[in-house]
Amino acid sequence: MTAPEKVTGVELTTEAADKARALLAQEGRDDLALRIAVQPGGCAGLRYQLFFDDRTLDGDLVDDYDGVQLRVDKMSSPYLMGAKIDFADTIESQGFTIDNPNAGGSCACGDSFS
Repeated sequence: MTAPEKVTGVELTTEAADKARALLAQEGRDDLALRIAVQPGGCAGLRYQLFFDDRTLDGDLVDDYDGVQLRVDKMSSPYLMGAKIDFADTIESQGFTIDNPNAGGSCACGDSFS
């Protein structure tokens, strides 16, 4: 049996889902979803936003990762198809990372893409 197709087109790794679940538990909130969005800005033209959100927007695409909802708005969806959200906790870096095959180029700091 194969896993169901994800409607957001974005993969949330087990590590990222576990970290999001831990952060939500720490906040004591069960009404929040992890939202990834693309907004204009940054030196490369587009900027990622990754945050907890209690809103449901018209046209949201939603996937569930063992109790962690991942939401993508309909305007951001085409920019994020095939993207993968991971969480790293190493000496070199700590935090959520986004690997997006649609990004044609990115800035030196990694905060924005084109």
